[in-house]
Amino acid sequence: MSNTLAPKAENLNARVRGSSHIDFKTATTGVAAKAMRNELSQLVSTVEDQQTKKAFDIEMQSFFYLFTRYLAERAKSQQLDWDRVKTPEGDQIVPYASIDQPVDPKNLNKLAVLKVNGGLGTSMGMTGAKSALEVKDDMTFLDLTVRQIEHLNTTNRVDVPLILMTSFNTHDDTLRIIKKYANQQLRITTFNQSRYPRIHKETLLPLPKNAGDDKTKWYPPGHGDLYNALLHSGVLDQLLAEGKEYLFVSNSDNLGAVVDEKILQHMIDSQAEFIMEVTDKTKADIKGGTLIDYEGSIRLLEVAQVASEHLEDFKSVRKFKIFNTNNLWLDLKALKRVMEQEGMELDIIVNPKSAEDGTPVVQLETAAGDAIKHFKNAHGVNVPRSRFLPVKNCSDLLLIKSDLYSLQHGQLVLSDKRQFESTPVIKLGDHFKKIQQFQKRFKKIPKILELDHLTVTGDVYFGRNVTLRGTVIVVANEGQRIDIPDGCVLENKLLSGNLNMIVRSSPP
Repeated sequence: MSNTLAPKAENLNARVRGSSHIDFKTATTGVAAKAMRNELSQLVSTVEDQQTKKAFDIEMQSFFYLFTRYLAERAKSQQLDWDRVKTPEGDQIVPYASIDQPVDPKNLNKLAVLKVNGGLGTSMGMTGAKSALEVKDDMTFLDLTVRQIEHLNTTNRVDVPLILMTSFNTHDDTLRIIKKYANQQLRITTFNQSRYPRIHKETLLPLPKNAGDDKTKWYPPGHGDLYNALLHSGVLDQLLAEGKEYLFVSNSDNLGAVVDEKILQHMIDSQAEFIMEVTDKTKADIKGGTLIDYEGSIRLLEVAQVASEHLEDFKSVRKFKIFNTNNLWLDLKALKRVMEQEGMELDIIVNPKSAEDGTPVVQLETAAGDAIKHFKNAHGVNVPRSRFLPVKNCSDLLLIKSDLYSLQHGQLVLSDKRQFESTPVIKLGDHFKKIQQFQKRFKKIPKILELDHLTVTGDVYFGRNVTLRGTVIVVANEGQRIDIPDGCVLENKLLSGNLNMIVRSSPP
């Protein structure tokens, strides 16, 4: 087994090409690398089924390669030269309004859609796949995606398949959920992204001692693992064999990420091998990854890669006006070439965490958008904000569930009764953080067509048919409870203090 795990030149040649062999050898001869390799060999030896063992071995080789790169970079402590970081110019970011060439619907036959579906929604108090959460009209994230693609296929008489990249956390859940789509007009393929061992921060050794160890000792290594997982699962070859040429990738919780034929047409016409959808930054997006010009080439820069002294500069809307929505368009033939011939090295994002027992651990992750630097004619398209509607917390969920949006063939449509293009700013406090609490505190979602800003903190409950307008702030002090009664209209109101209240309705 140790022979298979120790990365030889022949089986890592494609991945190492383009980086320094000397640095790689230096790292692999280090004490930490040798110790890790021995531990991983031991891990692989705990798998009895030969087919499973082979796949697990390949997975551990990929992890070991990432780990040795991490050691090498840590030894060199290389950092981005901030003086060379420039704002992208000219054709590096194309305005969406400028791509208005005629669209050929037949292009859709060359397309597949992939949803990154590995999230659990633990921050919202969920235990299963986040994509199974009901978000609008009793429909889940997955329901809406299926409805959209089914409509696309039946309207245009095409065959756009849906691919779901799951993690070991969501795979079984997802397989169970998709059974209900058996009679729909679309094909669904699922594959699992990699499962890597968490690393003990002090010893730099893997947390698990057995391949079957508890889930908490493993982690999915970020959406940058997409490319490795597509290749090793066989899904990339399957798509190419079916004549698919393009892949539209997005997060399953981004409800604005629908197939856009204009962007697909633009990709074909511009012969771009990779397109990243970006959108204008607001104060809520200052931590989002952004595209930069680095020594003449376009690159993704994530907040985790920025030294503390440059953080304010990174967050500035003046220097970096856009951020990455993680809606990505890939040329599949180009992806196959990069993965097998040139190798894809994505910047390592070190994610410090704590294990269940409080042990400090490290997770080595990568970002899918970072692949932009490996492709020809790659660029950003600055899209409308409507293509970025993620549901990361219950404040986002309130927005989506409200009367601001209706559904059309699974797609969210902003109400034409809303007078502003921007959506309200909603900040719900800790009492609304978990989905069960959120559902309990709203008898019915308030009407917010004319709302600008809502802040709610403390023990607050909303009745039915409540209308919120302008700026509304509701603060229940500790030990107090505020009940906003049925039919109440709150316009430019601040409710606070020791209100064990019955609010009288404001005049409409």
